[in-house]
Amino acid sequence: MIGTTGSGKTTLARAIAARLEVPHGEQDAWNHLPGWQEAPLGQFRAAVDAFTAPSGWVMDGNYTKARDIGWARADTLVWLDYAAQVVFWRVLTRMLRRVVGRQELWNGNRETLRGAVQADAPLRWLFRTHWQRRRETPGLAAGYPHLTLIRLRSPREAEGWLRSLSPAAESARLPRPG
Repeated sequence: MIGTTGSGKTTLARAIAARLEVPHGEQDAWNHLPGWQEAPLGQFRAAVDAFTAPSGWVMDGNYTKARDIGWARADTLVWLDYAAQVVFWRVLTRMLRRVVGRQELWNGNRETLRGAVQADAPLRWLFRTHWQRRRETPGLAAGYPHLTLIRLRSPREAEGWLRSLSPAAESARLPRPG
């Protein structure tokens, strides 16, 4: 599961994993150590390697540093490619909800108002990466010809696709709705 920051990767990935009755892995949880420290490269790649070694899993995240592991082992790549304004409002409301509610994210980390203006904050990251990902993802996915690419362009399309999955499905390789 890939997509711009705040597009809903983790939420949809969890729902897919539950529907298919397979484990869910979140790359952010493996990357963000306590105190917002970034996991060492070897540690992060080992986590992705261990999680994706068995058959049947759903993993979300855009990290290039282990793409060669996850994408090579996946059979389907689900891409949330929503319009920038949709993602902007999702990121903004999520950030406000997390800050006000002091919600713990990964390994004791919490978003703060101060953190919301840093260079790697989700709102700023959205503007730095959204259009670049939109341009680059089709070519990157083509480098893994065994993958079925499912490009979902709206929350409604994602909801319809999710409803089409069943626990009996051997993989998420189902036709896109519409």
